[in-house]
Amino acid sequence: MIEPSRIERLCAEHSLRMTGQRRTIARVLSDAHDHPSVEEVHRRAHGIDERISLSTVYRTLRLFETKGILERNEFRGGRGRWEEAAGEHHDHLIDITTGKVIEFRSEEIEKLQERIARELGFKLAGHKLELYGEPIRRPRKG
Repeated sequence: MIEPSRIERLCAEHSLRMTGQRRTIARVLSDAHDHPSVEEVHRRAHGIDERISLSTVYRTLRLFETKGILERNEFRGGRGRWEEAAGEHHDHLIDITTGKVIEFRSEEIEKLQERIARELGFKLAGHKLELYGEPIRRPRKG
């Protein structure tokens, strides 16, 4: 028997009924090292099980989101991108040339945000930081 994926285990903890198609979608998401769009999740899942429709993927992602298993991000361009709900806070740097999403954490940035909120008379309850950039092109030598 195949070991359940991280997301499958989270689904079990939330007492979700796991159909074969949901299990496939959960595995696709657990194996993802990027932040796939619904279309990309569908492409990968459909490659495993041709019966999985785009609407099944939409419904499954929304269900996983309502249970706190997944988070939906809308980076520039408005297309939803999915990731496992973060146990630990992190921020994102998006490469505007490729769409690649890089997760990072900076204690310096975290402290600065808290200081700014405090200076403005607030206690920070949360935040979302998205940086957009393009790779620095280094001139070729010789």
